Amino acid sequence: MAKQKTNYTCTECGGVSAKWAGQCPACGQWNTLVETVVETAGNRFSSQHQSLAQTAPVLSLADIEAIDVPRFGTGIDEFDRVLGGGLVPGGVVLIGGDPGIGKSTLLLQALANMARLKKVLYVSGEESGSQIALRAKRLAVDAKDLKLQAEIQLEKILNTLAEHKPEVAVVDSIQTVYSDALTSAPGSVAQVRECAAQLTRVAKQSGTTIIMVGHVTKEGALAGPRVLEHIVDTVLYFEGDTHSSFRLVRAFKNRFGAVNELGVFAMTEKGLRGVSNPSALFLSQHDNPVPGSCVMVTQEGTRPLLVEIQALVDTSHVPNARRLSVGLEQNRLAMLLAVLHRHASIAAFDQDVFVNAVGGVKITEPAADLAVLLAINSSMRNKPLPRGLVVFGEVGLTGEIRPAPRGQERLREAAKLGFSLAVIPKANAPKQKIEGLNIIAVERIDEAFSRLREQD
Repeated sequence: MAKQKTNYTCTECGGVSAKWAGQCPACGQWNTLVETVVETAGNRFSSQHQSLAQTAPVLSLADIEAIDVPRFGTGIDEFDRVLGGGLVPGGVVLIGGDPGIGKSTLLLQALANMARLKKVLYVSGEESGSQIALRAKRLAVDAKDLKLQAEIQLEKILNTLAEHKPEVAVVDSIQTVYSDALTSAPGSVAQVRECAAQLTRVAKQSGTTIIMVGHVTKEGALAGPRVLEHIVDTVLYFEGDTHSSFRLVRAFKNRFGAVNELGVFAMTEKGLRGVSNPSALFLSQHDNPVPGSCVMVTQEGTRPLLVEIQALVDTSHVPNARRLSVGLEQNRLAMLLAVLHRHASIAAFDQDVFVNAVGGVKITEPAADLAVLLAINSSMRNKPLPRGLVVFGEVGLTGEIRPAPRGQERLREAAKLGFSLAVIPKANAPKQKIEGLNIIAVERIDEAFSRLREQD
């Protein structure tokens, strides 16, 4: 028997190389080339789907009518928020996360809610029907109208979709599905890319909304080729610690809504429940103000969230002082400490500095800079910040405090939750006074420290 010909495919960009190398020659990423079997030549689409061979007409953009995308809810408000208002007919959603974090639980709850009004289908490639029935019983969901198929062969799944014509279908998970047209194993780069492309084509042609569950690597990224994220319309990630009772779902890509939208869930015995006031999760309950704690307002999509930033500064007993941040970018912490030394004359080169965003939330926006520096300074002085203080603002390398987007919404959210003092960039100062909120607008980091000392 002749030996099968193989090549090497990049899991990041999908580039193909004839031999293995440590670095992908197409995108430059390291250790991303995996061995795949070269498939036989031939067009897999032409014989079965003649409609793909038809040439689409060329139209003027002005002649095309712009129609708002219709949406329908999932019955879970926080899930709808992350999706941009609900699911879109013909849309393709990819949701990833660590094992056991709640992907299948959330989708089973959503499908059970939608089954009352729409035709839905749950395609399971990882669990048997009895396992899913046990989960539905444990979650106490009404699943009598929910259709289920335990199948991993793509062609059979496509036939089921064509026969039953569901309005919403879940494929759990895309890494377990394989196509007979390819000889590689399920979960390989070629299989994942091919199966996702076929399911996306069916979704666009039939109007069925397809939700695909994706495995993640140990680094937390979706397993398989990066083109998987480019094919679909929406990419959602589960965040949070599996040992915590709270789960965060974040939108990283959404063709029908805002990106970086955040949904907050609590894991209970009856499944995932949306949290209506998520700011309460990320704020510690202190009877009295404590050193090293500062509350900031971060903007997650369209939602302002109040998050507590905690800092601990302690004398270092090793030659190289440690810099550790959880939920914040570590390289940015080193930069902020340099700004603190140069422009506020506060040195921390002989101190270990630990910074944490409470509640397991990840803050990527630079508006957390001011809160981090104030928390570090509070811990170094061992003196708490004023009660009821909330801050936000980006700190530049020259010591200036730059404005943050949607400053008015952040301030209104802080005032609604009872905060009475705000230190913000001068460019974000509101033209009209916000009731119950005393605002200190500053331009530089040293000015922020001096104004707060006046409040002591």
